[in-house]
Amino acid sequence: MTIALLVAALLMGFFGSPHCLGMCGGLVTAFGLSMKDVSPAKRRSLVATYHLGRLTSYALLGLIAGLIGITVLKPLMMGNSTPRILLGLVLVFVGVTMLGAPFLTKLERFGMRFWQYLSPLRQKVFPLNTFPRALTAGLLWGFLPCGLVYGALLIAVVAHNPLSGAALMFVFGLGTIPMLVATHETVGWLRDKIGRFRLRQLNGAVMVISGLAVAVVPMVMANMHGGHGEMNHGSQAAMMSDMDSHDMSQMNHDMDMAEDMDHNMQDMDNQDHSMRDMSDESMDMNHHEHTEMMEHAQ
Repeated sequence: MTIALLVAALLMGFFGSPHCLGMCGGLVTAFGLSMKDVSPAKRRSLVATYHLGRLTSYALLGLIAGLIGITVLKPLMMGNSTPRILLGLVLVFVGVTMLGAPFLTKLERFGMRFWQYLSPLRQKVFPLNTFPRALTAGLLWGFLPCGLVYGALLIAVVAHNPLSGAALMFVFGLGTIPMLVATHETVGWLRDKIGRFRLRQLNGAVMVISGLAVAVVPMVMANMHGGHGEMNHGSQAAMMSDMDSHDMSQMNHDMDMAEDMDHNMQDMDNQDHSMRDMSDESMDMNHHEHTEMMEHAQ
């Protein structure tokens, strides 16, 4: 897991929180009404407590998602690029969802059934005038059906690590806090700015581009590097072949020169022997003529 992925989860929670404020806003209002009889200082502490419970619930869900990912997807993630491709595809999917595609609507409906099943337990935490009740309310709040939460859980599944999944969901929850703890005036200002500049859609587009980059760019670079490597290999092979041919030609040339030198040496030896024979013959002739002259003189 990288810092960039944590930042993506944080921005996903922050820019997506206006969309979820419609459902979560009702809970915040109900929690606030149940704390009307407590002091302002305790009220702030209780608010921090139930948000801590919500983030803890998100982290537990992220831990479970990471465990599912590392067990179910582990056979597909051994020594290949599948984890990177899955992460890229999930980022694209979540980004398109943030752009407005209703891909997770059915999953939200399924989650609503589970949320209704928790209704009797939720009623027991009111009023939120104690810290255990506030913490329990926050833990239950984490199971509120939300497409944005489910999208973040998909990222946690492909995080390939349970602790990474928990950290991603915790950071995602941190991104939603400003919108949920702000006053009515601040909430209106945040919603206006995020809506006016289309920051949610911008974040979705960034996630789509990031997902495509994560999934596709390394494969393109690998193909380009592979082709370059083949070209280099072919060039090196040709160079080696040329060098071998040159070396063989040089060796043959040297051998020919050596043979020529041997022949020349042999010719010189033969000429030397011939000159010696001629010298010997000349000396024999002179000696024979001198002998005849002496005999004739006598």
